[in-house]
Amino acid sequence: MKSVCINLTNTFKTVKHKTIAPETISTYLGYFKNAFLIDNAVRYDVKGKKYISTPLKYYFVDVGLRNARLNFRQQEESHIMENIIFNELKVRGYDVDVGVVEHNSKDANGKSHRNYLEIDFVANKGSRRFYIQSALHVDDEEKRTQETNSLRRVNDSFKKIIILKDNIEQWQDDNGIQYVGVEQFLLDKAFLS
Repeated sequence: MKSVCINLTNTFKTVKHKTIAPETISTYLGYFKNAFLIDNAVRYDVKGKKYISTPLKYYFVDVGLRNARLNFRQQEESHIMENIIFNELKVRGYDVDVGVVEHNSKDANGKSHRNYLEIDFVANKGSRRFYIQSALHVDDEEKRTQETNSLRRVNDSFKKIIILKDNIEQWQDDNGIQYVGVEQFLLDKAFLS
């Protein structure tokens, strides 16, 4: 939470020319969470099997209230869809974290780099776990590679899913990643069974 508060403090300082202490922001985020206006997901190192304390990722419990408060100015489909999927997973009783997958790569000069890829949701309920990506589209191979990159680096047998905005026929690729439309996901309560 500290890193989120510092980022918000910096935003207030540069955009609004106001100085707000990180503790104040943390207190207000706590108030919003206690009032059930927001919820948060903790970052989880998938390979290391441990939680990363910061930064948390926040979601609105009611997207309609969020939109009304912002006077319907920020209609970012990808963020709203991700928020809706988060809320649906919580309603279905899942503990929801944000997955982080570390991998090493080499640049053109042969120098090693440590990279971190994000999995939108790691949904856990009892012994069941699902890795879920939210994506508007995977129209071309470049976009599909971008969305599946983190999922392909998880070496366990839990189901990996990409939820798309489009109403598509459910299918599975060669890597075992399942693709489903958001409407089908939301309406089929047994989908994650």
